[in-house]
Amino acid sequence: MARGFTDIAIKNLKPGDTRREIPDPAARGLYVIVEPSGFKSFAVRFRFDGKPKKLSLGNISLSAARKAAAHAYDEVAQGRDPTDAKKRARAERKTVEANTLAAIAEKYFTIECGLRRDGEALSFNGKLRSASRRFADIERLVLPVLGKKPISQIKRKEISNLLDAIDIENGPAMADLTLRFLSRIFNWHAARDDDFRSPIVRGMARTKPKDRERKRILTDEEIRKVWTTTEQGPFPAFVKFLLLTAARRNEALGLTWDEIKGGVWELPASRNKTKQDLIRPLSAAALRVIESQRRDGATVFATNDSGQAKKKFDAATGTSGWTLHDCRRTARSLMSRAGVNSEHAERCLGHTIGGVEGIYDRHHYQPEMKHAYECLAALIERIVNPLKGNVTTLRKKKRA
Repeated sequence: MARGFTDIAIKNLKPGDTRREIPDPAARGLYVIVEPSGFKSFAVRFRFDGKPKKLSLGNISLSAARKAAAHAYDEVAQGRDPTDAKKRARAERKTVEANTLAAIAEKYFTIECGLRRDGEALSFNGKLRSASRRFADIERLVLPVLGKKPISQIKRKEISNLLDAIDIENGPAMADLTLRFLSRIFNWHAARDDDFRSPIVRGMARTKPKDRERKRILTDEEIRKVWTTTEQGPFPAFVKFLLLTAARRNEALGLTWDEIKGGVWELPASRNKTKQDLIRPLSAAALRVIESQRRDGATVFATNDSGQAKKKFDAATGTSGWTLHDCRRTARSLMSRAGVNSEHAERCLGHTIGGVEGIYDRHHYQPEMKHAYECLAALIERIVNPLKGNVTTLRKKKRA
């Protein structure tokens, strides 16, 4: 056998101006490839079905390269193309990479939440509320631990351990929020894969739903403070609008001028949690709040960062401990206090009426909702400007 390369001889090979392939005399069809950059690798050249072919081996040891070359020629002798195995391995690797939790999560957010990547920048089309925040939570808390693992190989114990760590570092509420979103991703994937079964089962939550329920509403004194603040900008008007409409925060935050038509707010199904069009005949007070805003953009309330604006607003009004969603609960409670029919109040909130009534009653309740909103506005006015220090509750109408 001719004397072939040694590891030292290969190490001492100098790069040239062009790529070179140098045959190893000791191994049939084996070549050392020397790039102009100095990078060295191995390849096997052979013929299969009368055609010249090449099997790249990469930057491996000389002994491993010779073994691979010998195996390649054995495959050819048995009528098999050595490159097929590499193609299959590459395809299997791509399949595994496409089914990691990180890949499935991004696919879920892309299809269901409208995620778009422009380099490092992310954007969402608003199909799911708070999608950007949830995506950031998944990237921060979940993917560093389980992101590279095929989703089909993730065990229940691994999820429990992950939730334990989140519970310790970020609290039980964040652990449960992560669990809920992971469950969405797993169930979404299970609906598209014949073999996958979600490892998440009942009983994995750290808290009970009742423990997470908020019951906070603004007191009359707090309503007066937020209503009479001298704070400028769109945020104070935004808070008033929430109290006057009982709308969800993101519904009101995304309110466009085009959605207001003839004193009526036409919320499209694409922006409604229930995925149905919602018609709200607004009170005169709510319309005045809208008319007080400048038409600087497409949305009525040009509040970019409601979180920071809320902190500033709390400081200005001397209030604290309430959230923007508490305005919705406050408005609903005020409707009951003002004598509004419970069913009409629920329709103002945009809640879906279920059961037989929801199926057969096709009345749109526009006059009733208008009356409910006016009663709500009247009570807020009496709270803000009490007569002789008292607020008189409107009598509750009897149902026909």
